[in-house]
Amino acid sequence: MLIRIKTSVDPDIEMAEIHRQIYDKQGPAILFEKVKGSPFPALSNLYGTIDRTDFLFRKTIPKIKKVIQLKADPSVFLKNPLKFLSAPLTALLALPMRSYIGSPSMYARTTIDQLPMIKSWPMDGGAFITLPQVFTLPPGCKNPMESNIGMYRIQLSGNEYIQNEEIGLHYQLHRGIGVHHEAYNRSNEPFKCSVFVGGLPSHAFSAIMPMPEGISELTFAGMLAGKRFRYQFDDMGHFISSDADFVITGTILKGIKKPEGPFGDHLGYYSLEHDFPVMKVDRVYHRKDPIWHFTVVGRPPQEDSSFWYLDSQIG
Repeated sequence: MLIRIKTSVDPDIEMAEIHRQIYDKQGPAILFEKVKGSPFPALSNLYGTIDRTDFLFRKTIPKIKKVIQLKADPSVFLKNPLKFLSAPLTALLALPMRSYIGSPSMYARTTIDQLPMIKSWPMDGGAFITLPQVFTLPPGCKNPMESNIGMYRIQLSGNEYIQNEEIGLHYQLHRGIGVHHEAYNRSNEPFKCSVFVGGLPSHAFSAIMPMPEGISELTFAGMLAGKRFRYQFDDMGHFISSDADFVITGTILKGIKKPEGPFGDHLGYYSLEHDFPVMKVDRVYHRKDPIWHFTVVGRPPQEDSSFWYLDSQIG
């Protein structure tokens, strides 16, 4: 299920092209052991086939289906109590868990320019994170059950961004993070943001899942993983995933936007350059021996098609 590429590969177009050719052949996941310009290896095509995606979540999907069904229609419990007896316990045991050992549990820090700066298409405006888990809380809040996690693309370089100090976030106001941003516009509290990369596959999938009202992405990630989402707060008040390979922390700037894009998008066309929010980078954490997770999007089907398949399986 995995191929290792041991020779140095350029993150500017070359890695993406290797990914596309292997994906087109329905090949294995790809571990790029030497990424030019970065000390960190990178992984792509993890979800490149339906069979592999099924394999990753084979033990937990049946349990989640019961929870979602019971949440949508509680009367099904009365009709078949034995079938749904385990559902409340599945949700309860998946609640996020704060870890108090270490602060945070990351082992080291790095800078944005040391990350694998992957550019997928010739006209892309710079390097992007294509499998981010973007975490926010309402300004001034530290209750993780009020959080939002979304997969909003992140531009790491290019355009007008100050290297290592700023990154661009692409999101709309009707998204969960947009609700938090609207509250930020009315608040004097800083709008802190954490971007997780890597970690458990369930965490990446939870970032794209349209959750039913009342079920948080953190709880869903715990159910899908079969283990609770572990977290901490660092000394700057940023929320840290204890299982992510990388965590970029920062503050979204009020009233400041910069050009983001172009970006070779999911429909096979470039989304053009437009102004979007900017995040001032505070710290970039990484675990010991981390692996940078990424994907390549473009005209369907692509690797992310497996996410939509998994979404349909859960219902």
